[in-house]
Amino acid sequence: MEEAIEAASSNTEILSIPDPATLSSVLTDGVKNTIGDSRVQITYEPDHIPAAPPAMPDIPPEHLAAVIKSTVGVEVLDGNIAYLKIQHIIGEEMAQKVGPLLLEYIWDKVLPTSAMILDFRYSVSGELSGIPYIVSYFTDSEPLIHIDSVYDRPSDTTTELWSMPTLLGKRYGTSKPLIILTSKNTIGIAEDVAYCLKNLKRATIVGENTAGGTVKTDKIKVGDTDFYLSVPVAKSINPITGKSWEINGVAPDVEVAAEDALDTAIAIIKLRAEIPGLVQAAATLIDDNYAFPSVGAVVAQKLEAVVASGEYNFVSTKEELEAKLSADLLKLSGDKCLKTTSNIPALPPMNPTPEMFIELIKVSFHTDVFENNIGYLRFDMFGDFEHVAAIAQIIVEHVWNKVVDTDALILDLRNNVGGPTTSIAGFCSYFFDDVKQIVLDNLYDRPSNTTRGVLTLTKLTGRRYGSKKSLLILTSGATAGAAEEFVFIMKRLGRAMIIGETTSGGCHPPENFR
Repeated sequence: MEEAIEAASSNTEILSIPDPATLSSVLTDGVKNTIGDSRVQITYEPDHIPAAPPAMPDIPPEHLAAVIKSTVGVEVLDGNIAYLKIQHIIGEEMAQKVGPLLLEYIWDKVLPTSAMILDFRYSVSGELSGIPYIVSYFTDSEPLIHIDSVYDRPSDTTTELWSMPTLLGKRYGTSKPLIILTSKNTIGIAEDVAYCLKNLKRATIVGENTAGGTVKTDKIKVGDTDFYLSVPVAKSINPITGKSWEINGVAPDVEVAAEDALDTAIAIIKLRAEIPGLVQAAATLIDDNYAFPSVGAVVAQKLEAVVASGEYNFVSTKEELEAKLSADLLKLSGDKCLKTTSNIPALPPMNPTPEMFIELIKVSFHTDVFENNIGYLRFDMFGDFEHVAAIAQIIVEHVWNKVVDTDALILDLRNNVGGPTTSIAGFCSYFFDDVKQIVLDNLYDRPSNTTRGVLTLTKLTGRRYGSKKSLLILTSGATAGAAEEFVFIMKRLGRAMIIGETTSGGCHPPENFR
């Protein structure tokens, strides 16, 4: 900084600027570029009169009430949502004097609400001593919380701000949703309040990144001139983050244009009101329908406990809810098939021609015959049995007949992602003889509480490969669903050797419940 000042003092271009206002602007830009702080300004004010801290005047109660009404907008919105628009954050002295009026005209109106929106989009001034007052209304009385530390450069002292054990009126508490609206014009003390409540995980910030102001600015006369230096002389350090909101501002949790912040906040509150019921409904569905009953009961119970712990209190969008719920279900069950899904529209009905089927088969199946008459067959998805039955003859002619006469077969399922399981019995049957039916698997259906056996088929389209010739199945971590079921059956019955990686660990095609 000293080097920059020395350079400026010897810069003939700067020294030759005749207009003081222009000179102050040039000097301001130079200082900002040097120290990287846009809050520092140099102004030319020949008529400046230093402002003395005003004494608290003796204002009649009716006038105080009018002042309060003009600086704080209060309203109860639909859905029992409190809305407070605050332009100036009052300090301790004012709060003590107007406390009863604050309760009567503001706090008693919003205290019974089920959620609150604090609108700081137009808040441009405030008193440092007002920070603990506002923050404390949204925290518990015990234990006391260290919410901020402010270092004052002129006095070389640090003031710790703590939550207050007693307040005028009742606290809003810690359980009801609190959303703070911000804009690029939100500056100073309001930024400090927003930053404290955000990092206490008590409020969600919706809107724009704030201005990045300061808790205290002094205007200092430059020598014997009419130039003044406005410079931040105090620094806020949050004890939770170890950082400050100054210069960079407070980043919103949900970033939207300032004019859209209120509507967004209302939507978030309404969603959060639905979340306990939605998660309870999901827990009930799991308990009633999950294929593993004992696991389902435990998952449902633990999921309800997660919601009760408050982990869902800061979910702001349906997408966040879906991701959070899916992550919790995976964590609690260890089953990646147990998850939430978005509504997926059904595919439009199709009426493919035989020619279309042939072209589809050509790109869906890959065959080859290697040296020593070793066959190779790859396909990457199991089809629905009804569709497979309709095109079975086409598959036999264009695919199966190319490998059925080989002496051994490599079945490549490394990229097979599964699909419907209805064709598994038929496909397995090609690798067993028709002497007798074999029980391939037993499938338990939880919703109907029934179990059915999966048996080899007695009649097939085309010839069987039989049970004597070698069968090797290639797998990878991507092999999933119906492909895994097929691999599991063939390995369990000793019909095939499995080569590759452990499969995905998927499931039968899951059923969706609203």
